[in-house]
Amino acid sequence: QVQLVESGGGLVQAGGSLRLSCAASGRTFNSFHMAWFRQAPGKEREFVAAISRTASITYYEDSVKGRFTISRDNAKNTVYLQMISLKPEDSAVYYCAADTYSGGIGTNHNRYDYWGQGTQVTVSS
Repeated sequence: QVQLVESGGGLVQAGGSLRLSCAASGRTFNSFHMAWFRQAPGKEREFVAAISRTASITYYEDSVKGRFTISRDNAKNTVYLQMISLKPEDSAVYYCAADTYSGGIGTNHNRYDYWGQGTQVTVSS
């Protein structure tokens, strides 16, 4: 079992910044890949960013490239999502997810077997 707890969401004006955190517990954190997804009302859950076990590989969804940065601190069992230049269209519930069994990292939500409860990000215009 892996437990994931997100924090750091909130209300911010367009152009502002937020840093999301996801604390993991239950298994060896550095043994699995991590990702962030988001879901806006009425829309499907979409991939945002992923990071490999050792942080050597990262993937980003095109609309967040250059604005969002995913990172992890394996000593603290935590993954982060630094978000800058936020836009109203970034508003969503953000979820962190863990892939505990795949060899390589990916962007498909089906690869991820543990999920946090989500944290709301609202960007006002």
